[in-house]
Amino acid sequence: MSRRRSRGFTLIEVLVSILVLSFGILGISGMFAFSVQMPKLSSYRTAAVNIAASHVDKVRANAAGFYEGAYEKPMSYDGTFNAISVPVCTYPACTPLALADMDSAETSSLARKELPAGGMLLSCTPSPCGPASTGHVWVIWQEPQTRFALQSAASDNCPNAVTSAFNNPRPRCVYLPFQP
Repeated sequence: MSRRRSRGFTLIEVLVSILVLSFGILGISGMFAFSVQMPKLSSYRTAAVNIAASHVDKVRANAAGFYEGAYEKPMSYDGTFNAISVPVCTYPACTPLALADMDSAETSSLARKELPAGGMLLSCTPSPCGPASTGHVWVIWQEPQTRFALQSAASDNCPNAVTSAFNNPRPRCVYLPFQP
């Protein structure tokens, strides 16, 4: 009788080992799906940083427009994929105010092209913008909502006007303060 017990595996043991193996494979497939999604989410953040830095450079090149408050606009982020029209500013009719309008529209249009439902906000402290003001740029977008997306309790550095208007799904933001 003892010879018989040690001869091989029973069907129950084989089924249990297959069950344990299948749970391990499910865990690995979940990690694989997450690792495939992360480079895309990282590329969104990289694009947002580049867009914000480019806009700050445009503002610094047109300091007169910044000091007149031409870059500070009410919230223009609408969370959609609609195209944004860009006004053309040509010399000699290009004033600092017209250049600021063109710069803001170009940056918002670029954010819309590079990011899902992308947009841009700029504000100043103290408001209105002036020589002693600090500028604040937010580049905003909405990441795809999948079960593997990063979920945070609060949105990433987004201003209150955006988080209260767009709560589901919460947008992601890159924030860049600057001095003109």
